[in-house]
Amino acid sequence: MSALRIVLVGYGPVGARFVEELLPSVRSGAVELTIVAGEDVEAYNRVLVAEYAVGNTDLDAMIVGDRAMAEEAGARVLLGVAATSIDRAARTVRLSNGEELGYDRLVLATGSRANVPTLDGVERHRRDLSSLEKYARHLVARDDELPEGITALRDLADAERVLDAVRGRRRIVVLGAGVLGLELALAAAHAGAQVCVVHHGPHPMPRNLDRGGGQVLRSALRRTGITVIAHSRAEAVAFRTDDDGRRRFDMLVTADGKQLRGDLLVLSCGVSPRNELATLAGLRTGVGIVVNPRLQSWSDPHVYAIGDCAQVVERTEELAGQRVLPGAPSGLIGPGWRQAAWLAGEFAAEAEGRATDAAAPAERDPIVMLKAEHIDVVAVGEITADPWDDDTLHPRRRVSQWADPEHLRYVKMVTEDGTLTGFVSVGMPRTAAELTLLFERRSELPADRSLLLRFDGPDYDPSADADAFAPATTVCWCNGVTVGRIEESAACGNTTVECVGRDTRAGTGCGGCKGRIADVLARAAEADGTPSLTA
Repeated sequence: MSALRIVLVGYGPVGARFVEELLPSVRSGAVELTIVAGEDVEAYNRVLVAEYAVGNTDLDAMIVGDRAMAEEAGARVLLGVAATSIDRAARTVRLSNGEELGYDRLVLATGSRANVPTLDGVERHRRDLSSLEKYARHLVARDDELPEGITALRDLADAERVLDAVRGRRRIVVLGAGVLGLELALAAAHAGAQVCVVHHGPHPMPRNLDRGGGQVLRSALRRTGITVIAHSRAEAVAFRTDDDGRRRFDMLVTADGKQLRGDLLVLSCGVSPRNELATLAGLRTGVGIVVNPRLQSWSDPHVYAIGDCAQVVERTEELAGQRVLPGAPSGLIGPGWRQAAWLAGEFAAEAEGRATDAAAPAERDPIVMLKAEHIDVVAVGEITADPWDDDTLHPRRRVSQWADPEHLRYVKMVTEDGTLTGFVSVGMPRTAAELTLLFERRSELPADRSLLLRFDGPDYDPSADADAFAPATTVCWCNGVTVGRIEESAACGNTTVECVGRDTRAGTGCGGCKGRIADVLARAAEADGTPSLTA
């Protein structure tokens, strides 16, 4: 029986996990794997690019791929080579170096690119079918070229530009107040840069937070020294000519007449899946590449998509005829990793002739965390409900709300029949951790909701809370790592957060659980009398 030929396009963190999970089948000869990487560096965790951009981490700590191991197993890894077109009839992929690769299964893990907003002075390109057919050479596997002094923050080259501005203590203007933009703004401000955040919404993180949580977050940002300008829609950029004759960004102009000067403009206006290869190949696309719950393209059973580029929709006759489809890629690393691991398992079973009827991982609402020093924000689920809403419309819904704006604390909990369906927590890290557990377990909240506030009270002792450190309690949501697994790792000599990450993957995704990992390690060290080394 010949080996199953698999071509993977994209070698980010999701692609790297797919490779890692598939290597046993590659090593056995059941699978012939070729990886088209695009970038000329080893796969790295893009979630940590903001940390890299302010000098808080280095590339070695971001690496999630292992090219040497993949090649030793028999995989072919093409760094610095991009896929430029797909011939579905011949089942081949054409590469930027002129080579053509044949495949039995094609997996697209092309990720997403930063959105370039409509601004006078900044050129942006459409990537619809007509534009791609005319200008494929300039648009496929390429990002829009931005003027000097303007950058997005998606790869290492972007991060280097930001790092240069941070080290020079220059003024950085961040356009957009989503999670990534705010994490960069906070990290840059902490590193000594002057930072201004501009957005057109009523408050930061408008997609994730309600008004109360957003207002408390805005106050917290301002107390860190960040200038926050809300309700301002960016309209144009102006340039200056430096002494060396180079034309570079000078100011951002808003629709309400503000002129915001800076040395670097960072565009943080969301992302869009990299669909151009699929679009040119005639695959069905919506927001992302449309795949069924088994991650298989609606248009071609030999093509699959995972991660930021995959829009999972169950195909029905009704939906097949609709132009706009529900849903969108999650945009988070945890779901992408779970898709990669599941699909690799399916291919391994197919290549080895084993039957499998396992279902693809079903994802709940993603938990959104703002990772920043001294500011803790967690939100999940539907949180637009208000305590004063008409009960007759939602008779089983209850909303509890607590706010202490002076001390930058806020919590809102939404329940249906007592079960937590969504919450917002700002400045209450332990309460947020408990609410996260309750949400994941679909547990009922106590009748007296105020009991949950004790977790961030001055008298609360985490070590006395057995449930928070129960072996089955999940610590790392991206990788599904429990307290018990971390304790096992610590018992084997992994006594730092970094060592535990290498051993279990805990903390290597979004990084929002590193504090909890440190707590588990500290508690484990106290139990056996060993000094804690959780730095």
